[in-house]
Amino acid sequence: MTVQNTDADSLKVRQPASEPQTDTLPVSANNVSEDIADSRHGAATTARQWQVLSQLQRNRWVGTTHVYEQLSLAGFDISLRTVQRDLNALAKRFPIEKNNANPQGWRWEEDAPLQSLPHMNLSQAVAFNMVEANLTQLLPPAILGELFPWFDLARRQLKNSKVTHSWIDRVRIEPATQPLIAPHIDLDSKDNIYHALFYQLQIKACYTRSNKSQAGEYVLNPIAIIQRGVIIYLLATRTDDPDAIIRTFALHRFASVEILDSTAQTPDNFHLDSYLDAGGMGFTHPLLSQLPDHGKNTAIELTFTKKAGKSLTESKLSDDQTVIMNDDDTLTINTTVNLNSQLVWWLRGFGKGLLDAKPSLLYQVVLDLDVE
Repeated sequence: MTVQNTDADSLKVRQPASEPQTDTLPVSANNVSEDIADSRHGAATTARQWQVLSQLQRNRWVGTTHVYEQLSLAGFDISLRTVQRDLNALAKRFPIEKNNANPQGWRWEEDAPLQSLPHMNLSQAVAFNMVEANLTQLLPPAILGELFPWFDLARRQLKNSKVTHSWIDRVRIEPATQPLIAPHIDLDSKDNIYHALFYQLQIKACYTRSNKSQAGEYVLNPIAIIQRGVIIYLLATRTDDPDAIIRTFALHRFASVEILDSTAQTPDNFHLDSYLDAGGMGFTHPLLSQLPDHGKNTAIELTFTKKAGKSLTESKLSDDQTVIMNDDDTLTINTTVNLNSQLVWWLRGFGKGLLDAKPSLLYQVVLDLDVE
């Protein structure tokens, strides 16, 4: 999908010097009567022909029938022949080309700049609508500001579509756990954090730790943003920490954030995916951390009732997971995971459906038994 800006002057147009400018894109000279009719509806013609151009791609041939079908879905009451005439006429002014296939295909020329069509097709509108619904919490203001006009254009495009049941009305994202209401986040603090992260700058923050009642002041090196459930976390190091330990800061606990001019320092060889794979956001359990390597990548054995463990036969805990169906209406799962508080909370959710867990320390923690 090509995201395009609305600077119509930057598109390379094949405009003969001797031919006067018009308010609409030209149509075929062989259809004078249609030209006269279109001149009475210049805005509609321009909108239609922008839509025709917006259907074309750079690296793939698009058939005339496909363009016609997309325009029909977008609410244009036209014929296939009109689309064919539009394409032939537009090829005289814009860097588009056709092939000799049957049916005929059209595309943008390889070196054609695609920065200037203030339009989008239905597929792009659906994508922008879903981005707005699900990802705006994770986008920095610098990007959101540029996307807001496209969000608005997408909404209008979908509203004008003839499709009765759009994709948006048929798709939802539902949490697998009990839904929670997101805590309030100071918007100025959030914007400054995202801005600093985007431009790799340090911040001075007034932050209240979860085990404290009063806020403290910290100078931080922002590293990454992670959303887990309804909570958004900032990964950062403190400038007063000589070991540069990566810490998590919940965004809703920031009272104020000031962007500094100094460049943020990221630990050498830091990779966000590696950090997450190693259980960086799992929150170490104080008892399980006594195990070798603090419980990371530990082989465990879980025994469930068949009813409770059925879901794990379809969605795995790890790639090396194996499942054994036992004769006593139970199942045993062997897998390798990080032992942390998140795993403990998840296992507790099975209640009496979890019959046993190894190592035994894990099962004792899940049952909340006293461990000597």
